[in-house]
Amino acid sequence: MIKKICFLIGLFIVAIPGAYAEEDPMDFENFAITDSGDVDITMENFDLNDDYEVVGVDNFDIAGILLGMSFDDVYTIFARDRGLYSPRKKDSVIYSIHQDWKANLDYECRQQGIVIPTELDKCIKTLARNRGLLYASEFHLVRENTGETIDVYFTSNATDNVVWRVVYNNDVNDIEGAAEKFVKQRENKILAFWQNVLDKYGAPNSGTDKWISSTNSYSPMMTAYYGVLDLIDNGRHATDLAKNIQAARENFRAKPYAF
Repeated sequence: MIKKICFLIGLFIVAIPGAYAEEDPMDFENFAITDSGDVDITMENFDLNDDYEVVGVDNFDIAGILLGMSFDDVYTIFARDRGLYSPRKKDSVIYSIHQDWKANLDYECRQQGIVIPTELDKCIKTLARNRGLLYASEFHLVRENTGETIDVYFTSNATDNVVWRVVYNNDVNDIEGAAEKFVKQRENKILAFWQNVLDKYGAPNSGTDKWISSTNSYSPMMTAYYGVLDLIDNGRHATDLAKNIQAARENFRAKPYAF
């Protein structure tokens, strides 16, 4: 009976490897971290082309990536299942801390007497990670044989860490030289790219390069340039930014004043 109990305990320990291993909470060497940057959100509304209607841009995808997909889902598809695209070799995932939260944590760490820049940085990142404020903000993918890239941007954990922007790039606008044959090759590449875009998404319903969900600039939309597709939901990003600003203000840990 004793042997059986010991065997079961052994199985339990094996089933949770590293459960008793010490983990350095200050180890941030395996991934890149950046401040969460603001994005230029246009306030200008858009016009529909004559005889066109709004389209469900929120249902558009780029290589299978949709607005609103979670980071975990996107990461699973491309980092684990290995499709046409794979994570770039260096810093494929970028983690961020919203600037308002970073200011809070900077103050809190300083109140603990931490002022040396390197230690202060570690303190801020550790607190951010422990409190769910450090989040995967970018995921960068490449298709090695064609040189195509996809950059995926995510909201913070305050709004479930989901896709709010997808930017696709290829080399159709690149040209080897100025000779007539190269110019012709470039024109053919651009023509083929645009034809594929039209085949997948239909004709733009705003101007010559935009697909819009409504005339409101905060609704999902997609813009096409030479070799670039920009699928974006400014409203989702703005909501995420506002929630973080409000929560950071409400949770600022000032000294316990008494008067």
